[in-house]
Amino acid sequence: MFGQYNDTFHCETDGILVEIERIDDLLAYRRGCEGQTFERTVVSETGSILINPVEPVNLPKDITSFLQMEFPPMFIEPGASRSIYLKFPVEIGVFLVSEKGTEILDVFGSGTQKYTLYGSPDGGIIARWYHSTVYPDIPQVERFREGVMNLTIQNASSEWAEVSCAVFRSADTKIFYNDDIVATSATMKIVSPTIAETDFIDAPLIPGMTRSIELYTARKIGVISRGYLMEWGLS
Repeated sequence: MFGQYNDTFHCETDGILVEIERIDDLLAYRRGCEGQTFERTVVSETGSILINPVEPVNLPKDITSFLQMEFPPMFIEPGASRSIYLKFPVEIGVFLVSEKGTEILDVFGSGTQKYTLYGSPDGGIIARWYHSTVYPDIPQVERFREGVMNLTIQNASSEWAEVSCAVFRSADTKIFYNDDIVATSATMKIVSPTIAETDFIDAPLIPGMTRSIELYTARKIGVISRGYLMEWGLS
């Protein structure tokens, strides 16, 4: 399903239907996913449709720009660093691509989206919430439902730290994909037992993977800062 198309295309897999049909200078796009359908006609002589995984914070509507990954608690000694694998939710973006620029057409995904409050009611943030098991190696995934996050956790503090969640700013997300998996790589630097810095790495988990177009790029949203400072605890 992932890729760029400028002619007739049909894909039906894992409960998802995506169809594209070109008729002269018209592109007819149809999508079905978990009982919901979406159809649009695009007028374009040179345009094409690009389908790739995007930041998983857009469904069922635009609520937040943060993702909170929760996992079983880990105790990390001072100075230690460990790389683990988590599963994260996949959302699929459909873009219109032409010489005049890129525009978002559709976003969809499987499964139920859950949200949570990270921090206090008066100063915290709403975040997309997802729970994952911790894996020592790359796990098997349902490609259009879940991806693989390689998270490197470093305890740069002088105290033991208990960690069971990581919060990320979605605009920093760097997602890659191939014929087998969707993946991203991230870092978490613990600066005290209750504070950490998170960010994403702009590099593929596996050589040869294709880099996704981010939604904030298509929406022409400028990004000034990088990373996120977790000030409301690590669990």
